[in-house]
Amino acid sequence: MSDCCHSGAGASSSAPSNPSPKARYFCPMCPGVESDEPGSCPQCGMDLERNPLARRTVWTCPMHPEVERDEPGACPQCGMDLEPTGTPDTAAEEEEERAIRSLGRRTLAGAVLSLPVFLLAMLPMVPGLPLPAWFESPVRPWAELVLTTPVVLWAGNLFLVRGWQSLRTRHWNMFTLILLGVGAAYLSSVVSVLFPGIYPESFRQDGEPPLYFEAAAVITTLVLFGQWLEARARRRTGQALRGLMDLAAATARRVLPDGSEEEVPVERVQTGDRLRVRPGEKIPLDGILLEGQSRVDESMLSGEPIPVRREVGDEVIGGTVNQEGGFLLETTAVGEDTVLSRIVQRVAEAQRSRAPVQNLVDRVAAVFVPVVVAIALLAFLAWALLGPQPSLLYATVAAVSVLIIACPCALGLATPMSIMVGVGRGARQGILIRDAEALERAEKVEALVTDKTGTLTEGRPEVVALRPEEGVSGEDLLGAALAVEQSSEHPLARAVEAAARERGLRATTATGFQSTTGYGAEGEVGADRVRVGRRKFVETATGSVPEATAEQAEEDQQQGRTVIWVARGPRLLGTLAVADPVKESAPGAVRELQAMGIRLVMATGDQDGTARAVASRVGLDEVRADVDPAEKQAIVRELQDEGLRVAMAGDGINDAPALAAADVGIAMGSGTDIAMESAGLTLVHGDLRGVATALRLSRATLRNIRQNLFFAFAYNALGIPIAAGVLYPVLGLLLSPMIAGTAMAFSSVSVLSNALRLRHTPLQQSS
Repeated sequence: MSDCCHSGAGASSSAPSNPSPKARYFCPMCPGVESDEPGSCPQCGMDLERNPLARRTVWTCPMHPEVERDEPGACPQCGMDLEPTGTPDTAAEEEEERAIRSLGRRTLAGAVLSLPVFLLAMLPMVPGLPLPAWFESPVRPWAELVLTTPVVLWAGNLFLVRGWQSLRTRHWNMFTLILLGVGAAYLSSVVSVLFPGIYPESFRQDGEPPLYFEAAAVITTLVLFGQWLEARARRRTGQALRGLMDLAAATARRVLPDGSEEEVPVERVQTGDRLRVRPGEKIPLDGILLEGQSRVDESMLSGEPIPVRREVGDEVIGGTVNQEGGFLLETTAVGEDTVLSRIVQRVAEAQRSRAPVQNLVDRVAAVFVPVVVAIALLAFLAWALLGPQPSLLYATVAAVSVLIIACPCALGLATPMSIMVGVGRGARQGILIRDAEALERAEKVEALVTDKTGTLTEGRPEVVALRPEEGVSGEDLLGAALAVEQSSEHPLARAVEAAARERGLRATTATGFQSTTGYGAEGEVGADRVRVGRRKFVETATGSVPEATAEQAEEDQQQGRTVIWVARGPRLLGTLAVADPVKESAPGAVRELQAMGIRLVMATGDQDGTARAVASRVGLDEVRADVDPAEKQAIVRELQDEGLRVAMAGDGINDAPALAAADVGIAMGSGTDIAMESAGLTLVHGDLRGVATALRLSRATLRNIRQNLFFAFAYNALGIPIAAGVLYPVLGLLLSPMIAGTAMAFSSVSVLSNALRLRHTPLQQSS
């Protein structure tokens, strides 16, 4: 129980408690009573409740996401350092920073101690260099032993522990090879110093037993240096995630029921609270404007620099910046339910996910270590039996060099590092990637099926004309439509509500509301059933429609307007013409995608005339109109049957089946939650240009992964045979363990550097 459990005498047991975000459990009745463990309140005896604001950090392996722990440590399968998942809290970040500092200290200590060992071993090999007499005495071997021991057993202890764990659990990995290579070099050298007489003549060089202290010390330091670079690189890949977290406001100005205001931490704000936002302030949390209007800078989330106008009834996102006027909002989401928190969580999960290409790496790694050990044994036997004198010395050098140069750390890093950098880069561009598989699938997209409303158009339709039938007033027509549409989530319903609000109309909400996705909605208004939606949906109640009304509807569609039909019982009340402006960026985005070789198909539930008018404006040739959700899904299947990899871009519930069926679903950020959950990629700003950027990002990331795999395989494919001694008969070249360690470290540095280069790869269309 924490110290704050004792809130002091006089604390009211009936006052509601607002727990701090750091407390895991709290008493809802006694303010200040908090605990890290479950139990009962020491003041009132109630069971402590789990704090919804508390963030539990789970530590997982970047190579094996199925491994999860409550504390940091090493992966039991591959030995890699576990990393915090989800939204990183302060404790996790501090632990990560401590681990980096620890690696830095170990690396520095290893370098300081390894340098004299290296000089002690190498200087006698320099021809003509005068050396002190003690270089030829027993002092030098003992000095190397004393200096090397802390490097191997202290600085490199984590490698030895992980290597032994890998042997014990039979999960062979890079640390297995380090343990075998460094361990063989160090132990054989210790034996040479302590028991020099046990070595046969064939194992001696110039009459002295072999020493590999310099190899053990330098290799350990190089591996430490590589691990330190890797840890720093992983921290850098999380900068986009931390940048998103920093967007959140720390405090909010809450308006109390009596009209007074108080400044409180955002953690204390609850859903339904009213908040005052002044010009220049960050919007604390997600909400709906109750009073006032302004322009809001949403560039931090969407990447779009132009401020967006927000008025009464509009939604605003926490973390964005209010620029002009002050306003009052009602909070609709707090804590982990806010858009920003969900974005951060999605980015974090995607960075830890596995790409399908990683399965190839895993299969290779599963047999790689046993094969390397076998090659090392064969190299030892070949040199021992066939090599020149001292043959056992050459055999040991070859075996140790093979084990060191074959360290598969670069192979293990190749995919996860690129995925982490690519997902972070996408987050900065307003592209949220659900998992690595979606990112990999996007690379191969050949066709894009796109919705119209909210994707090619603004998604903010307006009623531009009321066309009532004879004997029906415009107010009656609009009022009937409003009664039903008040319960609908469709963007066209918002247009009807806005038109009614402008005219001061108030209608009773229909009872028995039913929505037929892709067709319309209906409900009971008084004694009649009102239907609102597409023509064929309304015709099931009215039968045929007047020819003049049909002609007027056709004319509206040809002008790019959507026609909403309204019927009360068997009587047609009329139609509403709704216009949804084409996004300014849509024509350019279409041209950009076509230039990338992407086949574009518009699939919309809107009327054919409206759809073709919009398609003509943006430059699309292939249009499928009057389609319901099942037909949209069928279009995706049809293109897939043609052998194409298909992406689907949409923002509504009616798009969800097609988004799920597509090889890659792309949800517009302005759309519904179900559309986002069905999609692999989400564009925060909901702009079709983001699709082109997302596809370029996927191509750049997969290209980067292949480059990394090339680096990893190339080093091993070239290095292992050279380390085994295949060049010795031709060139007299035998790789020393130190050179092998340097090559191994350089391969990891190459992979890390190449992955980080992805942060600056151009993703926009070149001029």
